[in-house]
Amino acid sequence: MSFDVSAIRDEFPILKRKIDGNPLVYLDNAATTQKPQCVIDALVNYYTTCNANVHRGAHRLADEATRHFENARDIVKTFLNAPKREEVIWTTGTTEGINIIANGLSSLLQPGDEVIATGMDHHANLVTWQQACKASGATFKTVPVTDEGELDLAAYQFLLNERTKFVAIPHVSNALGTINPVKEMTVKAKAVGALVLIDGAQGAAHGWADVQDIGCDFYAFSAHKLYGPMGIGVLWGREAVLADWPVWRTGGEMISTVTLQDAIWNVLPYRFEAGTPNVADAIAMGEAIRWFSALDQEAVAAHEKALLAHATKLADEFDGLTVIGRAKNKIGVLSFVMEQGHPADIGFLLDRQGIAVRTGDHCAQPLMARFNVPGTARASFAIYNTLEEVDALFAALKKVRSMLA
Repeated sequence: MSFDVSAIRDEFPILKRKIDGNPLVYLDNAATTQKPQCVIDALVNYYTTCNANVHRGAHRLADEATRHFENARDIVKTFLNAPKREEVIWTTGTTEGINIIANGLSSLLQPGDEVIATGMDHHANLVTWQQACKASGATFKTVPVTDEGELDLAAYQFLLNERTKFVAIPHVSNALGTINPVKEMTVKAKAVGALVLIDGAQGAAHGWADVQDIGCDFYAFSAHKLYGPMGIGVLWGREAVLADWPVWRTGGEMISTVTLQDAIWNVLPYRFEAGTPNVADAIAMGEAIRWFSALDQEAVAAHEKALLAHATKLADEFDGLTVIGRAKNKIGVLSFVMEQGHPADIGFLLDRQGIAVRTGDHCAQPLMARFNVPGTARASFAIYNTLEEVDALFAALKKVRSMLA
C-alpha cells in the first residue's frame, strides 16, 4: 500500500502559493478543501465548449450540457451507493439539503411528536430542526456530548420512544473530528419508526457515504469539502419517502403541468430542482468525485490517520495547549486552545507564518459552551497535507506562544 503525497500535491495549483514569503500550509480543510487541476479544467471546459441550459434544448450545446450534467448525477449515485439515480437531488450544499427536509418536516409534525438532534451539530443541522419544531409544536431534544467529545449513546437510547418521528445525526463533527456510529444510531431510530437524516458534510469528504449500508432516509453533503467547487451539493433521499415529501421551492423544472388555477409537480429528482440548475458546478462536482474515488482509499485513510496521530502526539507534548475532543474514533481535526491567548490571536499569528487554520465557534456554539471555551483553533487535514506541514504548524505555534507570553 503506497501513497505518493508529493504527486497528489502537484495536482493542486494553489498549494504553490506563498503567504508573506512563507510556503502556504493549508490546514482549513474542514471548512473547504482545495481543488485539483482536473476539477478546475472541468469548469473551464463547460464554459468554453458547451455552455447551455440543460434539458429540453433543441441544439447540440444543450444536448452535450445535459449529457454531462446527468452523467455527474450518475457519478454521485455510485459514490453514495444509492439504489436509484432519481434519488440524487442537486442543491447549493449541505445546508440547503437539510432545509429541504426541515421545511417539509415542519408541515408533517404535530404537537406531541419529537425530533432528536445532537449537542455536537453544526448550526445547519441544529437550528433547522429547532425551527421545524417551533413551527409544528413538536418537541426538540438533543443527545448530550461526553467529556471525550463523543455522543452519549446510552442517553440517545433513553431519548428514543414511540413519539420520536425524526433523528438528525452528524456523520462527523466538524468542530471535533468525532466519527459518530451513524449506522448503529440509525438502526436504533428505525426500531421506533423514526426517519433519519445524516449530515454528511464531513463524512462524505472521507468517502464514507454508503447510504444503503447506513440505512438512513436522507444524506446531505457539499462538493467543496470533497475537492469540488463551492455552491453545489447533494441531498440523497429514499425514493419511498422523498417522492411525496412537500416541495421546497416552485418554478421551472419542478413543474409537470400548470394551469391558471393549479400545478402538478414533476417526478424525482426534478420536483426539488426548481429554476436553472448550477450546471457547471454539478459537472465539476462529478469530476471531483471521479478523481477522489480513483485513489487508493485504504492508502488515503492510512495517510489521514497518520497526520492526525502525529499532530495529536505533538499537541500532547506542547506546554500550554489543550486538545478539545478526545474521541476514540476521530479523523482529520485537531481542535485546541492555548493558555497564552484567544483562538483568534492564535489564528492571526499563524497566518503571518503561512499557516492557515480556522478559529472561532465553527458554527457549533452549543458544543463550545459544553466545553466552556469561547471557541478553538482548528487544524484540519486533507490528503495533500504532509507530516512536514504538521511539524511546521507546531514550530509556528512555539513562536505564537512566545509572542503571546
